[in-house]
Amino acid sequence: MGGDLGMYQRDYRDIIGGGLLLLTGALIAWQASTALDLGTVRRMGPGLFPMAVGVLLAGFGLAIMIPAFFRQGTLDAVEIRPTLAVLASVGAFALTIRPYGLLPAIAALVFVAMLAETRFRPVALVGSIVFLSLLAYLIFRVGLGLPLAMVRWPH
Repeated sequence: MGGDLGMYQRDYRDIIGGGLLLLTGALIAWQASTALDLGTVRRMGPGLFPMAVGVLLAGFGLAIMIPAFFRQGTLDAVEIRPTLAVLASVGAFALTIRPYGLLPAIAALVFVAMLAETRFRPVALVGSIVFLSLLAYLIFRVGLGLPLAMVRWPH
């Protein structure tokens, strides 16, 4: 896979990508606003941040999609392995974080996402895991003071 399918009058790749971002953001914002308490800006509820992220994501989708209607582009074939690897990495993170903690979940996410690469690069893998783990620790534990379990052994 991966060949060029020809020139089109519009940039369908960005139209589709922007549309998917718009749809995802709108669904996230809608779900957060209907299922969770938004609170106020001074006393944020659990739904305010996801709703704001959804609105931003939808806005980015529009910003990508609208200009694509006015320019030419190509529509490349979708390569399934990298797509599945990235989606599976999110699943690996979700399945790992509760029983094992944040740092093993980040390691699982990065390892599975690296399967999208055609070449295995162990130095990049370890470097990414160390950097993202350190960054997550500094942001969530040190900066925000959240009581997240960094490493945990399941019972």
